[in-house]
Amino acid sequence: MKSCTQLLFTLSICAVLFSCVNKTQASDPNFVIIFADDQGYGDLSCFGSETIKTPNVDRLAEEGRKFTSFMVASPVCTPSRAALLTGCYPKRVGMHQHVLFPTSTKGLNPSEHTIADHLKSQGYATACFGKWHLGHHPEVLPTSNGFDTYLGIPYSNDMNHPDNKGKPQGGPAGMDILWKDPESTLTKWKTPLIKNEEIIELPVDQRTVTRRYTQNAIDFIKKHRDESFFVYLPHSMPHIPLYVPDDVRDPNPLNAYINVIEHIDSEVGRLLKTLDELKLSDNTYVIYTTDNGPWLPFKHHGGSAGPLREGKGTTFEGGQRVPCLIRGPGIPAGTVCDELTGTIDVLPTIAALTNKPLPKQNKIDGIDVSKLWMGETEQSPRNEFVHYTSQGNLEGLRQDNWKLLVKKPKQRRNQKNPAASKAKVQVMLFDLSKDIGEQNNLASVHPEIVERLQQRMKQLDDEITMNARRPWFKNDK
Repeated sequence: MKSCTQLLFTLSICAVLFSCVNKTQASDPNFVIIFADDQGYGDLSCFGSETIKTPNVDRLAEEGRKFTSFMVASPVCTPSRAALLTGCYPKRVGMHQHVLFPTSTKGLNPSEHTIADHLKSQGYATACFGKWHLGHHPEVLPTSNGFDTYLGIPYSNDMNHPDNKGKPQGGPAGMDILWKDPESTLTKWKTPLIKNEEIIELPVDQRTVTRRYTQNAIDFIKKHRDESFFVYLPHSMPHIPLYVPDDVRDPNPLNAYINVIEHIDSEVGRLLKTLDELKLSDNTYVIYTTDNGPWLPFKHHGGSAGPLREGKGTTFEGGQRVPCLIRGPGIPAGTVCDELTGTIDVLPTIAALTNKPLPKQNKIDGIDVSKLWMGETEQSPRNEFVHYTSQGNLEGLRQDNWKLLVKKPKQRRNQKNPAASKAKVQVMLFDLSKDIGEQNNLASVHPEIVERLQQRMKQLDDEITMNARRPWFKNDK
């Protein structure tokens, strides 16, 4: 009898302690990162769009902070995503040379410390729902990079499964055909949907992926409402080909892009409503941004960079300056920040907000900008940003409001251009405080600034190159 009483007492103490641990975890802030694909700086109504209505994303601006000088570390998908999750310039983690394809044999090395790894080490429930694009092999999928669960497309939604070699007609005209007849064109894109490490749908019904990603995120949040959680929600849209559910589709292909962005916005609304209903909004940081600028050649199937020059694939502002809204505990509502920051700063900032230092073995390039998020400082601790091309080549540096671009002659990926050595290097210097559209080249006016920035960008790149880490490769043991 005495032993039974002691056992009950011990179990009671354990239950109390377990309850305390759960309460401690649940009091930590939650994090939701919504990462759109190829959405332009001018594609939200809170960033000036007069044709696209985004009341739910706008709500994040009204209840949080709008960042108008927020940079991604690459103008294309794969390197940009690597930078967000690791807090590093893509070159530092070996993920800088363009994007991965279904035939690619590398991926983000699981030895890298991601946002998910960091939060999981603190007891957070972690999930990724959406486009991964950091390697489709099981060894480098989200479940090997800190996420408890994954559902999504492993690469871009215009990429086929390796078993299929067919592709529909490209360009705006080809996209018009897809939009007008989604039912018959879906099967032309042999794009898989993966759950954890297994293909569960081939081809995926892309009409419903935005809604399904969001529903999975909502279900995950409901399941883990009493503990701390991290949801990474990288939408496959508005990367081409564009699809929306039949019940919200505008049949006019000229409205395709608008239709897709407004559908994403409505899904953001569903997620925010869930946080409200579960009384989690006050303890959840919601970050909305995108991986790079708009794919302008696709015209009405691409987006708008607003006042910025160029778009996806370029180091001009339209390729790397993206919209960003952050709402959460301590962030002043309805405020705007034009200070320099970006996706590489998200990991160290989250580490600061959770009071858990990052491991020291892997150097990162991100900076803790939590005081900037909170409006506690008017000046960003970041005053420099290195610009790399879509192929991972050093091309520029921003320092304070000065931006230098040193553009070498264009050449196709994986091809040598015999004329490139004879062509002239184009040096451009812009004062972004007065010329956000990069129209006034001041290189000839300020040669001393050009020289200083050239030396500095080489110094920064040399350090990154010297200490670059190896990505994962398929033949690794």
